[in-house]
Amino acid sequence: MSAKLAVVFGGSGFIGSHFSQYLLDNKIVDTVYVGDLVPLDSLRTTSAYANYVSKGRVKYFNTDVRRAIDLKVDGAVTVIANFAAIHREPGHENHEYFTTNILGAENVCAWAEQVKCESIIFTSSIAPYGPSESEVDESSMPVPVSAYGASKLVAEKIHLGWKQKDTHNRKLVIVRPGVVFGAGEMGNVTRLIKATINRYFLYMGNKKTRKAGVYVKELCHAMWWVLSVKANDKPVLFNMTMNPGPTIEEYVKAVCQVKSITRFIPSAPLSLLYPAAFIFDGIARLLNIKQPISPVRIKKLSKSNNILPTYLVSNEYEYKYSLVTAFEDWKKDKPAEWK
Repeated sequence: MSAKLAVVFGGSGFIGSHFSQYLLDNKIVDTVYVGDLVPLDSLRTTSAYANYVSKGRVKYFNTDVRRAIDLKVDGAVTVIANFAAIHREPGHENHEYFTTNILGAENVCAWAEQVKCESIIFTSSIAPYGPSESEVDESSMPVPVSAYGASKLVAEKIHLGWKQKDTHNRKLVIVRPGVVFGAGEMGNVTRLIKATINRYFLYMGNKKTRKAGVYVKELCHAMWWVLSVKANDKPVLFNMTMNPGPTIEEYVKAVCQVKSITRFIPSAPLSLLYPAAFIFDGIARLLNIKQPISPVRIKKLSKSNNILPTYLVSNEYEYKYSLVTAFEDWKKDKPAEWK
């Protein structure tokens, strides 16, 4: 019997490394090929993932998805996961989002045809919806306001075109995740945790602001569940977030509960913090200093991502983690990120 293989483009990243581990933990495949420009960083995530890397069950290949993909694998490809993207905001010029995210989609789909793989999972984003204080679900009209959101929406259409060429045999899952957090994330939720623990987090009139979020292990489980149970002739597009998405205050309270600490969180008006962020950012740029205070980040923290996982709820998906149990599991996997 030939070995079962998965290929994860963008697999050196946070979601890619967790999904690789999920596939191996659950014996879905025998080997995961990771195509990425960035080498594997097994220390970033869990000890189990590092063990798979050391045993050669996760194999790295330098791959630039902006160019035609020349990746040779030894066996039939069970599934392709396309996580390759430029996504940090701020951090890139507008054209970089389009170049990477659109050409990447085209080249990954072309390679899937070349190796005759009939299953693709593509991580899009909630960014195509645009910011909204109103509830948004999969039936809502996308109105992207950023280059990142627009490029992701185009990439979705490219994957749909791949599916349309053979609707009976090919399976396509497109997931629009909210804020994804967990071991090795090193993003906004990690910053919130550390700021809360170390007493420098403050509200900016956003205690009740909802931030659609999901634990990375929940995301991995849901993506495979949808592909293996629900995806058939029709492509599936679904939002991935907790139900409902937690408020900023709920994130903070969960941190305090998991750490068994009590914190008084002060509040300052956005009208004061937003102009101050421009000043801090300008000084940092002049001095070539990296720092987390950015007008873009401040603005994003004040806006709700009120995304509903309607597809999962209507299809009776059973969540594995609450916000508290997700944080507890994360702390167990990477205690250093909770100091």
